[in-house]
Amino acid sequence: MSQPTIKSVLLDPIFHNNPIGLQILGICSALAVTSNLKTALVMSIALTLVTGFSNLFISMIRSQIPSSIRMIVQMVIIASLVIVVDQVLKAYAFSLAKQLSVFVGLIITNCIVMGRAEAFAMQNPPLLSFFDGIGNGLGYSAMLIVLGVIRELFGAGKLLGYSVLPTVSDGGWYQPNGMLLLPPSAFFLIGLIIWALRSWKPAQKEAPAFRMAPHVSDKEAY
Repeated sequence: MSQPTIKSVLLDPIFHNNPIGLQILGICSALAVTSNLKTALVMSIALTLVTGFSNLFISMIRSQIPSSIRMIVQMVIIASLVIVVDQVLKAYAFSLAKQLSVFVGLIITNCIVMGRAEAFAMQNPPLLSFFDGIGNGLGYSAMLIVLGVIRELFGAGKLLGYSVLPTVSDGGWYQPNGMLLLPPSAFFLIGLIIWALRSWKPAQKEAPAFRMAPHVSDKEAY
């Protein structure tokens, strides 16, 4: 197996191995914070920074971490970074921090962050691990930004709070689809995006875990 390069760990999670599109990770926050583009961008930046720097710090001390407590050490490092991000948001962007609510704190338990720390940072050098974290954060961010644009644009006729599609209530022609602002709509949109990605790249389709047995009539069964 070839040694990963900075370019591969940075770009593969965006185009070929997307954390949400292929690995189906980080779905909960994607449902909750993508009702508008601004919160999607802030969450994307927060998770990307936490993933990158947690990978870096864990990789730097990986040879000193006893195997029996490695998960605890990883959680402490990730939690420390999340607390820093949360406090910075509350200090400089309080309204956004209120909109994101508990979801910044829940980065601690995000499968993408924990997964990269365990699967990559514990086996690879610091610089490569840092870019792996940034790459996976960017892959997550790409999906959140797409969802944020679709939901805010067609759900409210706006982007980043600015009117883009003139709505009927303001004398325009567009009738906003309020359903797109509800969390379940993000779930369906993610499903449609995953279907589109796997139609575009058939190699990403997973083999079925089991096959349905052919229909057997009652008489044949006996």
